[in-house]
Amino acid sequence: MKTSAHTVTRTATRVLALTVLAGALSACSMFGSKDAPKPLDLGANPAKIAVHQAWTAKLGSEVPLAMPAWVHGNTVTVVTKDGSVTTLDANSGSQLGKFSAGEPLTTGVGSDGQRTAVVTRSNELKVFAEGKQLWKQRLGAAVYTPPLVAGGRVFVMLADRSLAAYDANSGRELWSAEGPSNEPLILRQPGVLLPAGNTLVVGVSGRLAGVDPDNGSVRWMAPLAAPRGTNDVERLVDLVGPVSRVGNSLCARAFQATVGCVDVSNANVRWTQNSKGSDGIDGDEQSVFGAESNGTVQAWRRTDGERLWSVDKLQYRKLTAPLVLGRSVVLADDLGTVHMLSREDGSALTRLQTDKAGVATAPVVAANTLVVVSRSGTVYGFKPD
Repeated sequence: MKTSAHTVTRTATRVLALTVLAGALSACSMFGSKDAPKPLDLGANPAKIAVHQAWTAKLGSEVPLAMPAWVHGNTVTVVTKDGSVTTLDANSGSQLGKFSAGEPLTTGVGSDGQRTAVVTRSNELKVFAEGKQLWKQRLGAAVYTPPLVAGGRVFVMLADRSLAAYDANSGRELWSAEGPSNEPLILRQPGVLLPAGNTLVVGVSGRLAGVDPDNGSVRWMAPLAAPRGTNDVERLVDLVGPVSRVGNSLCARAFQATVGCVDVSNANVRWTQNSKGSDGIDGDEQSVFGAESNGTVQAWRRTDGERLWSVDKLQYRKLTAPLVLGRSVVLADDLGTVHMLSREDGSALTRLQTDKAGVATAPVVAANTLVVVSRSGTVYGFKPD
């Protein structure tokens, strides 16, 4: 990753063509075939834990896939296909704020609670405060990873995995850093971009990189996966969000390749395990959880990667990334069902129902409420009894 004092100049046309192709790859699987295996009948709801639907909220437009909901305190912010950004009170589902970016967005929002950053389909980074636009900047490529707003700056990872940092108040570019120049395909889904202490951690190909947030220079690299195969499709390797961080332990998934954990204090790769999944992971102090592309749910021990359990009862459902919540692991599917599994052994605890449009993104938690966003534009809030 090379730092530059100028905006990234790689053409948007080339990057967009590649990301569209790679995005299609992530969607192509047994689920799209006429002869696809049918999901198993799960039988009666085990209802081992008591959870009820507390509220619903209508956003007024459909929600696109792969656009994460953003949690800040007791609020949840969701984007819709028409470019609207809505913030809800997770306690009640009531609308706290709403504004429009003026055109469709390419990813979810980033926010520090005061300023909210979005990226539009025309590759403009826009920052809003209290629903009013503060500034905008034209970017050199598309963005599929939510911006990070932290420390008075807005950090953006472009589709080609280049980085840029802007002053959050004025929009002045502070620095930019080029991504790898030899990547023929790029995924059209959120990557890895988060703070870890005084370091910016990003996903670059199959590696986690620690970046100096003040100037964009690379402090360390930690490989989780390497390209394999004989053609560009088979050699596609990239890290996808969400990730799981507990202290210095940061665990992530490499698309259709591995899951692994890195100690971000010294860039030591603790372990990697083969795993054919396309969405991110979550975890706690003891375990890391993820879903394979075929719907198998897996758990690994956080310290050494030993497999703890594997459950295949949700096979042939397109599952979201998981959420660790209390004693459960929560995943949702494209049929609108929310599955709460035991962290201990993966057994079913209970199932919750949204609508048949299917769930758009991984569930989140705020204000002791499980928040699930349907592709229909309805947001559901579930609470324990």
